Amino acid sequence: MKDILPPTSARWTALEAAFRECATRYGYSEIRTPILEKTELFARSVGETTDIVEKEMYTFSDRSGESLAMRPEGTAPVVRALLAHRAALGEWPVRLFYTGPMFRHERPQKGRLRQFHQFGAELFGTDSPFADAEILIFLNGFLNEAGLSGVSLEVNSLGDPDCRPAYHRRLSAFLASREDLLCEDCRRRCAQNPLRVLDCKSDGCIRATADAPSVLESLCDSCRAHFESVEEVLHDSGIPFTRNPRMVRGLDYYRRTTFEFVIPGMGAQNTVAAGGRYDGLAEILGGRERISAIGFAIGVERLLMLLGEGESKGPVPDVFLVTSGSRFLPEVFRWKRELTGKGIRTEMDYEGRSVKSQFRRADKAGARIVVVFGEAEAERGAVVFRDMAAGAQEEVSKEEAIRRLSRIRDNKEE
Repeated sequence: MKDILPPTSARWTALEAAFRECATRYGYSEIRTPILEKTELFARSVGETTDIVEKEMYTFSDRSGESLAMRPEGTAPVVRALLAHRAALGEWPVRLFYTGPMFRHERPQKGRLRQFHQFGAELFGTDSPFADAEILIFLNGFLNEAGLSGVSLEVNSLGDPDCRPAYHRRLSAFLASREDLLCEDCRRRCAQNPLRVLDCKSDGCIRATADAPSVLESLCDSCRAHFESVEEVLHDSGIPFTRNPRMVRGLDYYRRTTFEFVIPGMGAQNTVAAGGRYDGLAEILGGRERISAIGFAIGVERLLMLLGEGESKGPVPDVFLVTSGSRFLPEVFRWKRELTGKGIRTEMDYEGRSVKSQFRRADKAGARIVVVFGEAEAERGAVVFRDMAAGAQEEVSKEEAIRRLSRIRDNKEE
């Protein structure tokens, strides 16, 4: 867990604003869910045999003895909120997005933290392949707008409750013949949830399952048609992709379409954003009806790391007010208060530093205009007005200085 300090926090703010703008453009509204949820929510939705539930969740009992968890992922809380407030969210389809911290007690790795942050989006109420394509186009567009290059989209289908059992049997039989090559966790998973073995990052398990049967060979006609329709829309949209039949994702609630945006050559930690379809999760969580749904999540720390350092400057002042003596401080502070109230970013020095030192600070901060309150000018009711970009300055009346500074606000509004 780490602090996010300025000027790095400015990059976070800009990226969050870009994601909100992109989500709103696609018709998604923001939802904010609590950080604490009942542990049962994640055990039922994510899956009791997943690493998240078995090893990584931060859980504790509160004073009433109820088991609570700090949310390890965003989808299950959003579905819980959907079920609790269904009438308030309007007609299908419902489009929601979220940002915020998640918590997992993972082994520290580059780009992974125990408090990490995600952007995510969920689309409820339609199982149309066009909904799958919409989510993928939205995500692809945001990553492009954020400036991320070299990203590849990988897609797969996990089938549904009608065709997945047959694949489980095929996969279980295959794994039984390789059991002595699997890690201890995967030997246990073979009986409980064989799909999890394909998600193991152990080199030995990856080699042992390299020629495992493909889930795509076991799809029923309905799931195959759905997957092919998604691929067709992606082709029409000009978004390149490849099939990855080993992709099962780390959560039990996925079915049909799953996907990952990856950076090739980064090894096991190459995923930038991922998601999939989870029709039926609402029923698992106690809903009375099956709700079609698809969504994704983006790891913010990972995305910022891949984007590189970039520009990390703090707020740039429009105006820096320079004082030649402490007697000007009350008047200059009134100017700062009034200008800031008008939406003009204004800075000043409170410590009585030299005029030269204040100019150096104004230049370093990137101030556009410097206004100097000097003794000689004060006798004439004037100030020195300096345009830092042009390197030009002149003496003007205080009234004229205010008029010029007001034009900064007017230009912003335009």
